[in-house]
Amino acid sequence: MNKTVLITGATSGIGRACALKFARNGYNIIITGRREDRLLELRNELIASFNAQVLSLCFDVRVRNGVEKAISGLGPEWNKIDVLINNAGLAAGLSPLAEGDVDDWEQMIDTNVKGLLYVSRCILPLMIKAGTGHIINIGSIAGREVYPNGNVYCASKFAVDALSKAMRIELLKHEIKVTQVLPGAAETEFSLVRFKNDASRAKDIYHGYQPLTGEDVAEVVFYVTTMPPHVNINDITVVPSNQASTTLFNRK
Repeated sequence: MNKTVLITGATSGIGRACALKFARNGYNIIITGRREDRLLELRNELIASFNAQVLSLCFDVRVRNGVEKAISGLGPEWNKIDVLINNAGLAAGLSPLAEGDVDDWEQMIDTNVKGLLYVSRCILPLMIKAGTGHIINIGSIAGREVYPNGNVYCASKFAVDALSKAMRIELLKHEIKVTQVLPGAAETEFSLVRFKNDASRAKDIYHGYQPLTGEDVAEVVFYVTTMPPHVNINDITVVPSNQASTTLFNRK
């Protein structure tokens, strides 16, 4: 029987790449996201390319009752979830706290922290009942090192780090694995979203070096699921070879 993975934020970037990687390796796939057209496009691609069993759920992780309604509606053929990838997340804005946009702050906290909590709260009882499972939280190098003007985004990813540690402690007795994957600079829609679709400013972030791709991170995410049952990778940081910290790059 194929294993099942649920991926939040599957409509682009790391989430989309994870869906393709896990489908290629025989998983049943539950993809979630806010953009229904992209979900359906990805669903069709997974079926056509890999003959995968795919369920698409359109909801916003920030909306608690939407999350609860979608996940509580999973039928018996879909509610045994072996892997949960808490990927949905974003950065919005890049400015000092004294000049920050409060709407941006709320969007980041609601998505990166509360969204992860809402989804996990719905999935964890299913895994506990099954006596098995693997939670993979997509954190960030920014959850270990604060950088100038990254304040609230970094704080949200520090929260993901803390929540990953808390999950690991609480789920130990249930034999549910918890891994945090912490990417460095990855060229997805991340910077485009951060800079409100300013493509020139977004592109400049990756000037002079080769950033990670969503596919690079998906390779690492899948890798941590291939360990034997007695082995768990707690945290794994993946960065471009020309990045040494959140602020130090070898630009050519």
